[in-house]
Amino acid sequence: MLPGMTSVPLLYRVAVRALRRSAPLLALGGSKVARGIRGRRETADALVRWGRRERDTERPTVWFHAPSVGEGLQAGAVFGELVRLRPGLQVAFTHFSPSAEGLGDRLGADVSGYLPWDIGESVGPVLDALVPRLLAFTKTEVWPVLVDEASRRGIPVAIVGATVPHGAGRMKWPARATLRHTWGQLSAACANTPEDGDRLVELGVDRSAVHITGDPGIDSAALRVREADPTSPYVAPFLASGRPTVVAGSTWPADEDVLLPAWSAVRRTAPAALLVVAPHEPDSASVAALLERLRGLGLRAVTLGTVERRASVDAVDAVVVDRVGVLAHLYTVAEAAYVGGGFGYDGLHQVLEPAAAGVPVVFGPRHESARAAAHLMELGAGLAVADVVSLEVALRDWLIGPERRSRAKERALEYIGTHLGAARRTARVLDDLLVTAGLA
Repeated sequence: MLPGMTSVPLLYRVAVRALRRSAPLLALGGSKVARGIRGRRETADALVRWGRRERDTERPTVWFHAPSVGEGLQAGAVFGELVRLRPGLQVAFTHFSPSAEGLGDRLGADVSGYLPWDIGESVGPVLDALVPRLLAFTKTEVWPVLVDEASRRGIPVAIVGATVPHGAGRMKWPARATLRHTWGQLSAACANTPEDGDRLVELGVDRSAVHITGDPGIDSAALRVREADPTSPYVAPFLASGRPTVVAGSTWPADEDVLLPAWSAVRRTAPAALLVVAPHEPDSASVAALLERLRGLGLRAVTLGTVERRASVDAVDAVVVDRVGVLAHLYTVAEAAYVGGGFGYDGLHQVLEPAAAGVPVVFGPRHESARAAAHLMELGAGLAVADVVSLEVALRDWLIGPERRSRAKERALEYIGTHLGAARRTARVLDDLLVTAGLA
């Protein structure tokens, strides 16, 4: 390809530039879109400054990108293993969703921020400043201009934890036609399953670049659960109480519309039971609204911060989690878990964390793209429900059926144990790319 030329379709480039021109208007308000636009304003300059002023030129850098929190945790598991293989690596981490703000710091990245606009004048200078020896996307996303600019600089590009569910939008026109050349530029595609690998080839990835390495999200979930400290101020009060507890993670209002009336019914047969709810967006408005709904049902509801200050859950019926980063630890106090997303249209959220804690998990009917949920259902460690009544029955059965719960715990832990090691296998594939790129 001649200098200055690009394989990225014109329609895509025009659309991204039009979106960028609309950014000042789209940045108004408090929506996730607005937050993302505002966060993206200065990110390219910040990454360039770090690359020019703070990057250690004696140490190689790798750039990982993830769409949101779940994918970011997968990426963190992989680059953690890669750093263990190659001590001294510097990691740049970018994300797309506002939900992942601050995640890079928690994962130990050297620099992090929003993904710059996918146009040459934004991503080109970032690549030149970071000088990454490797660019790695996570799970689903590849960005055409960034891939094109990396390839023209001789930077190998990979995707890790790659999954392509049946019927995924990427398999359909126009995404398939728009991204085919981009997929074909990947040097490595680390897929979760052979079926994912076959679909990556259909998308345009060269068969020789596909590696079946498993889901690094399982390693990440297991690690977070192992890190739970039973003496921490947000875990110890629950353990001290000895009360049967259900932890509901990453809930949306559509989940809460089903969960809250189901929980009211559960308490009629299990009045001592305690509910912990972690909304997917734990901002002050969402937390306040959820507290109001719980109190409207006659429940004595407080925030997790209040539990910490009191060091007790006495005289409490429900707890609303008012921060991020603690959900995996809270699953360790649960007899049963509910995972949100299955009653909405954003997709089911992370079911691996409760499984890693040995906790049976319940979720809504829209779980088709969550392969782990299907596996847990097959093992008897997971259950899909359709409405308030079936959710009430499921939660009550988990709470008052110790033998059934014990079997589910064993099967959940067995599932996690037999699938560990994907992050390390993936890191080895990436390490081979670094060797090929001249980092012996």
